[in-house]
Amino acid sequence: MSNRAFVGSGPKIGATGKFEGEFKVQKNAPYIEHRLKTWDKFFDKFQEKLKKQPRKPIKIEMPDGAIKEGTSFETSPMDIAKGISKGLADSAIAAKLIYKEPVASLKACVAADEGSDEDTGEMEEEAVLWDMTRPLEGSCRLELLKFDDTAGQGIFWHSAAHILGQAMEREFGCHLTIGPALATGFYYDGYFGDRRLNEADFKTIEKHAQDITKEAQIYERCELSKEDALELFKENPFKVQLISTKVPDGALTSCYRSGALIDLCRGPHISSTAKAKAFAVTKNAAAYWLGDQNLDQLQRMYAIAFPTDKLMKEWHKFQEEAAKRDHRNVGKQQELFMFHPVFSPGSCFWFPAGVRLNNKLTDMIKNEYRLRGFQEVITPNMYNSALFKISGHYQNYADDMYALNIEKEEWFLKPMNCPGTSSCSTLGSGVTRSCRSALPTSACCTETRRAVPSRASREYAASSRTTPTSSAGLSRSRRRSFRASPS
Repeated sequence: MSNRAFVGSGPKIGATGKFEGEFKVQKNAPYIEHRLKTWDKFFDKFQEKLKKQPRKPIKIEMPDGAIKEGTSFETSPMDIAKGISKGLADSAIAAKLIYKEPVASLKACVAADEGSDEDTGEMEEEAVLWDMTRPLEGSCRLELLKFDDTAGQGIFWHSAAHILGQAMEREFGCHLTIGPALATGFYYDGYFGDRRLNEADFKTIEKHAQDITKEAQIYERCELSKEDALELFKENPFKVQLISTKVPDGALTSCYRSGALIDLCRGPHISSTAKAKAFAVTKNAAAYWLGDQNLDQLQRMYAIAFPTDKLMKEWHKFQEEAAKRDHRNVGKQQELFMFHPVFSPGSCFWFPAGVRLNNKLTDMIKNEYRLRGFQEVITPNMYNSALFKISGHYQNYADDMYALNIEKEEWFLKPMNCPGTSSCSTLGSGVTRSCRSALPTSACCTETRRAVPSRASREYAASSRTTPTSSAGLSRSRRRSFRASPS
């Protein structure tokens, strides 16, 4: 389907795939009021639909085998938690359910929130995550998730991302795009026009986030048709594009509201913003819409949140300790190496002591290669594009490779070893043609390839009490040293 989206009279994603229309940074952007009024209409309609669902007795099985009685479309996980203890109800983030009967709503909605596949921990195939305040729809097994559970953390941080997004909208009136949870923390991308975020904006966003937390906004869930979703987000062309391309005609999608923020989201979420008691913006960066550098540049804000101030203090302490062990700082302090932000960003400048250490590690790795029957080849660092057209890299990755025009021919710096070493195997001598598989390159751009072990190498391997094909025969200490070595 085309990336173009034409809905309403607001800004659009045009034929070039970029934002078209008027945008200005402003507080209390006009689109927020339209979105809230439209939400009220659709949310009321969804509530009426839920009221018409048939009620029946259900049984809820707890992890300890206890059975709780309930009523479908009335009893929620929060009701069950409150029946056990107030502390459990306060600490529970969400519920994990395994329904024991068919539930139509599980397949009714199509997720339109791009980037919503964040890690929520290992789950049984039939398990589903559920809002604490969302009524259960059938008999099920229920487990209440807390913040110390991996899935609970993912849900908590995804909910906190909505707090971050609302703070960004409050201050700048930006058009939000996606805001997923990460392994630690979360981020939100937004379109700010020509405005560039910087560290000076962090405190402002944190202040808004703290206000949102104090307001104890509840998270409301609503199911919408594709047409209603397009109407709800007609002032945000990025959301319109997600709905247009990800939600099939005739399908439903789900949205959540907390305060003034309304967003496409599969959920679940925490019951209230008040649970995110500690909040901090950590960094910002530039991003591209849909990860495509040919599309609009977005501003990405990263943050972290916790249910207690104590956990936030522990996280800050961990960050301080990690900074002390940062290899960039350690290398400079021990005069091993340095990085330069302008001359060659991301590339290492080795000092004499660092070179000696590098050489020792390289020699150790090469020795381990020889023990396993590998041989080295050295290939060029620059190739004519003809090689990558044969390998297929040109067709798939040319835009991300470093190209040079030399005597009206296209050349590339070597981005990987595979094409060059394959050339050795197909065009080289009988020795290189006997190569069968490759291993990672070493720092000096040589490649190692598995060769048929010679008698000498077999005898050398045997005398070292190893096998040339695996580390299974290595002594325990030798295996540890090999696995700890850089690849």
